[in-house]
Amino acid sequence: MTTVAERPAPAAGRPPVKGSIWTPDALAASGSAVRPGAPRVGVLALQGGVREHTEVLLGLGASVAYLRRPEDLAGPDGLRVDALVLPGGESSTIDRLLRVFGLFEPLRDAVAAGVPTLGTCAGLVLLARTVLDPAPGQRSLGVLDVDVRRNAFGSQVDSAEVDLDTTLGPARVAFIRAPRVERVGPGVEVIARRGDAVVGVRQGTMLGLSFHPELTREAPFHRALLAAAAR
Repeated sequence: MTTVAERPAPAAGRPPVKGSIWTPDALAASGSAVRPGAPRVGVLALQGGVREHTEVLLGLGASVAYLRRPEDLAGPDGLRVDALVLPGGESSTIDRLLRVFGLFEPLRDAVAAGVPTLGTCAGLVLLARTVLDPAPGQRSLGVLDVDVRRNAFGSQVDSAEVDLDTTLGPARVAFIRAPRVERVGPGVEVIARRGDAVVGVRQGTMLGLSFHPELTREAPFHRALLAAAAR
């Protein structure tokens, strides 16, 4: 799996995926977009690239709920989502907000229990067993058996769109202050590399990506998440 070509990453997301009766703005006002019979995906909505993930998921026909409080994730009736997305952003900020809003332990328990989960960029850092260069006080959920290093591909000015060969097919994705996987546990499958660097992994129903497929509207990773949720 090799890098084919690179160009500077986009400054912002591309136009919304067409064909959705919901928009991220409408969802933000209501907190959820429910489609009968569709998998319900909880998108962690404390900070980061929430809108772009939402647009891809809605374009694939999923129901989406924004997770900001423990009761958005689970209630007396049990879990309220079939899958989870942990977006990119600032990993130490997301970690801090999870603890402020009481979501850290419920989210960790849901992922550990096998809820299909996609983590991109900061989401990968959040999932990792070990963060090798954490910010002061930073914690991770510790559910994905990898060690990661933050911002391993350079600063914001080093951002780029990259063509990758992955086990889910070719994809053009964005690297923006991306982490790199430094160690892969025995039960973890490598699904993408950038040169020699591991940038995509799968462990059971968890997908962890160093990059942003949502910014380039590449859907195979979200499609794989929805397929896992439908099993």
